[in-house]
Amino acid sequence: MSQAELPTLLIVDDEPHVVTLVRVTLEDESFRIVEATDGAQALAAAEAHLPRLILLDIRMPELDGFEVCRRLRSDPRFSATKIVMLTASGQEADRTRGRAVGADEYLTKPFSPLALLNLVHSLLPEEGVWPEMSISPKRSPTPGT
Repeated sequence: MSQAELPTLLIVDDEPHVVTLVRVTLEDESFRIVEATDGAQALAAAEAHLPRLILLDIRMPELDGFEVCRRLRSDPRFSATKIVMLTASGQEADRTRGRAVGADEYLTKPFSPLALLNLVHSLLPEEGVWPEMSISPKRSPTPGT
């Protein structure tokens, strides 16, 4: 499958280390990853690539994540797109506002790569991209066995 035929994942965050963490965690031959660093770029990238999943920071220059989510949800082309709000604040008011504008899920920063993988797998199980993973700790071998 060519890169253009792959499902697209859009990462929108103005913090380069967050974008890098998401890219390194999720990038493989099953997804095309597109990046944006502010709300205006996010809308343009979504228009150009029609992503299956958007990881969207709340606090950004230009347009915040709430406004980007609201605008995307008002466009029928994005009705099936999964939107995950990324936030440094786990405040319930942000979650409530995000749900009101159409976010599917929330992920509080900092987050672990495994939590991100599990969330993406739960939102896009039909892609069959990643094996199901568990965040439960591995058992240590029993001494003497």
